[in-house]
Amino acid sequence: MSDLIAIVLESKDKAREARAAFVAMQREHLVETEDSVVVYRDAKGHIKLDQSVNLTRTGAASGGFWGLFIGIIFTIPFGGFLVPLLASVFGASMGALSGKLSDYGIEDEMMVELSSGLDDNKAVLFVLLRKATMDKVLEHLQPFNGKVLKTSLTHELEDKLQQVLDKSHAATATAEA
Repeated sequence: MSDLIAIVLESKDKAREARAAFVAMQREHLVETEDSVVVYRDAKGHIKLDQSVNLTRTGAASGGFWGLFIGIIFTIPFGGFLVPLLASVFGASMGALSGKLSDYGIEDEMMVELSSGLDDNKAVLFVLLRKATMDKVLEHLQPFNGKVLKTSLTHELEDKLQQVLDKSHAATATAEA
């Protein structure tokens, strides 16, 4: 079962740094993430989702490759070179469309809804964890000053996470004073 963590951070850049920390933790085998998204308001006040994987681009690349491959297999024996190119373009457009329409991981509507009250310059990092060594994760999150917005963790773990984020805030305030 996966766990969702949503943390409000002071800026889009800070949220991206925290997402990079989760990527580093994944390389160390401390977590397995399914999805991570940075949500923020743009200059016009619209909510933007910065997905970790661009499914449209991935779908277009995959569709283009398979369209070209299948076009070559079925038309080169007959001497046609235009058909593989058309098949590649068709495959890329269908792959892009399927990538745009598909969604995995965290529901976009839920992220937009939870982020609707987001203050200017703040951002929310949503992370969907498949597995995690929580004591090590908490250690890695200490540098980030944030507020837990929502989790599916136990109350005890959620409280520990907020305490770690609060300690970071207290340490920053003490250093500034």
